[in-house]
Amino acid sequence: MRRAGLVGAISATGLALLLPLALTQPYLQHLLVASVINGILAVSLGIVIGFLGELSLAHGAFYGIGAYTSALLAKNFGVPFFLALPAGTLGAALTGFLIGIPALRLSGHYFAIATLGFQGIVILLITNLVEITRGPMGLSGIPAPGGINLFGGGISFQTKTGFYCLSLAVLLVTLWFTYNLMRSKFGQGFIAIREDPLLAASVGIRTKRYRLLAFCVSAAFAGAAGSLYAHYTLFISPDSFNLGESVYIATMVIIGGMGTISGPLVGAVLLTTLPEMLRVAGGLQFVLYGLIAMIVVIFMPKGIVGMAALYLRGQRDARIPAPGTTPGE
Repeated sequence: MRRAGLVGAISATGLALLLPLALTQPYLQHLLVASVINGILAVSLGIVIGFLGELSLAHGAFYGIGAYTSALLAKNFGVPFFLALPAGTLGAALTGFLIGIPALRLSGHYFAIATLGFQGIVILLITNLVEITRGPMGLSGIPAPGGINLFGGGISFQTKTGFYCLSLAVLLVTLWFTYNLMRSKFGQGFIAIREDPLLAASVGIRTKRYRLLAFCVSAAFAGAAGSLYAHYTLFISPDSFNLGESVYIATMVIIGGMGTISGPLVGAVLLTTLPEMLRVAGGLQFVLYGLIAMIVVIFMPKGIVGMAALYLRGQRDARIPAPGTTPGE
């Protein structure tokens, strides 16, 4: 099973690398970049929503913290992108640590309300610190990343294809880190806390530390996505990181499948590309978009990947002969 998963991951990575060669139109390549950045956001939020079992409404805020940290360092101090990216990641992680200490004393809808409050505070700060962030006017003139030299050749990240490869590399790191985290004792601890916090604590799991770790890791990767977004669009404003963005990211996780690693990624790709697919419907585009989302949530409560896994498990069990029978009976 592990070998099959490895083959599937390698095949999916190879297909992802070939997509820019097949989709050569600039707008389609833009959708590829947006899907990858949203994939990083969704997979990282999936750690908190799916594995820890808490609804965070502050992911847009961490996304914005990473974006503004990276953009301001690059624009005002000339920090290279490959230093600004980890700075944005670290800035979001540190903020997640400071906010997580008081917020994670709560759980359930109380935790969701606490993160909602933090989301509002961050947007107010970005909007009102005009001398630093330029407030509602937005921050323009963000330097684009340069490129790298490999084997005598170069890759420019100022093209959509190059930036897609850069973003895909960050997504792969996010997936690899999340996969290994969930296979470790920490990941098993997250699931134990989600299922029964009191029982988890009784068997020696330090629930506060585990919850804080999950929150910080989730915030860190959101900050990395924010840095990529800032250096891709070259312009950011508070509107890109508001509560609507947090809800949008949470919807990706829920529709794709909570409690899985691939589910949030599927949800991110679907919700990023679906509006474009529905453009032929004209004025009914967003009506159909909302209707499809409602159908998935109502009839697939485990999300797309979760329901697919249940279906495949049922097909496999149906092929296993009952005790005392022979195959084909």
